[in-house]
Amino acid sequence: QVQLVESGGGLVQAGGSLRLSCAASGRTFSSNTMGWFRQAPGKEREFVAAISWNSGRRSYADSVKGRFTISRDNAKNTVYLQMNSLKPEDTTNYHCAANSRVAYYSGTYLSSDPEGYDYWGQGTQVTVSS
Repeated sequence: QVQLVESGGGLVQAGGSLRLSCAASGRTFSSNTMGWFRQAPGKEREFVAAISWNSGRRSYADSVKGRFTISRDNAKNTVYLQMNSLKPEDTTNYHCAANSRVAYYSGTYLSSDPEGYDYWGQGTQVTVSS
């Protein structure tokens, strides 16, 4: 059974930092684009960041650019999201995702559309207090 399991969420004060991890099991995603999205109850899933299979390309939502950093360790089948300078509006559930449909993608565009990903984790809650 393929699983993406997020961890690292929690409660932090505004201006603080958290590091989210997403560990894959059941198969490797080392050749695939990975992403982070966030979703509040009753709202659409929002793109946060994406990283290419070899970490050569990364993309970020404007709302997190300069504060969040996505990275991956293919040897550990894990993707990370370092979140600095957190704001109360960053409070929500964060999900990692994988696009298994394309391997070794060499293009310049990394999808920010949830439809571009076919594996999803259950999410980890991040709460930022003011």
